Amino acid sequence: MHFTSERRLDDGVLERAFTLGEIPGILWTPGSASAPVPLILLGHPGGLKKMYPRLAGRAQHSAAEGFATATIELPGSGDRPRLPVAEQARADLRRALEAGEPVSDEIIDALILPLVEKAVPEWQAALDALLALPEIGGPVGYSGGVISIGVRLAVVEPRIAAAGLFAGSFIPRAMFEEARRVTIPLHVLLQWDDEGNDRQAALDLFDAFGSKEKSLNANMGGHTGVPQFAGEDAARFFTRHLK
Repeated sequence: MHFTSERRLDDGVLERAFTLGEIPGILWTPGSASAPVPLILLGHPGGLKKMYPRLAGRAQHSAAEGFATATIELPGSGDRPRLPVAEQARADLRRALEAGEPVSDEIIDALILPLVEKAVPEWQAALDALLALPEIGGPVGYSGGVISIGVRLAVVEPRIAAAGLFAGSFIPRAMFEEARRVTIPLHVLLQWDDEGNDRQAALDLFDAFGSKEKSLNANMGGHTGVPQFAGEDAARFFTRHLK
């Protein structure tokens, strides 16, 4: 991990950009921390520059609760090399949606599964580097989307103690079997009228999770209409499980 810049935000949060090999990322740490703090990995749908305002807002709210947060750019997004399979799947998806046709399992698999296979090891490598920093002490949470990446991480990464997942992306059928192997506490956010999400698939995935503690926070509204109190509920979830 190589830090490339740093600055203090208005509330004293330290923001540092870094690279991990070819992967860009950002780490935010509370300005008042005097001891190693827990870490939340911030998932997102890709395009770190475009997503920055929302990610920085989430990071600042988390810092106020005493958490460090970090994110990395997804494979095939931002300035990273494109993934040809995903690019073709994205074009097929657009054609299906414009024609008013159902999105096939084949398109969903081609869009999501290669991304999961490449992104999860990168998140684990980032976690290795982040936990080696003296200011990061764990435990670790994962928050956000793409939900299939969160599911895979919850299955394969024992250092993640709790996950807050956003049910706002297409779900390959293979992920339902993986969901049954998830045992950590879960807080799942579902926007009821999400125009890009199959609501029933999201509900079925929630039902499939094997966690003894899992909660579903469903709110009316579209993909970007998440109410502020939903974020506050997620913050309380991480406070319970990471402190």
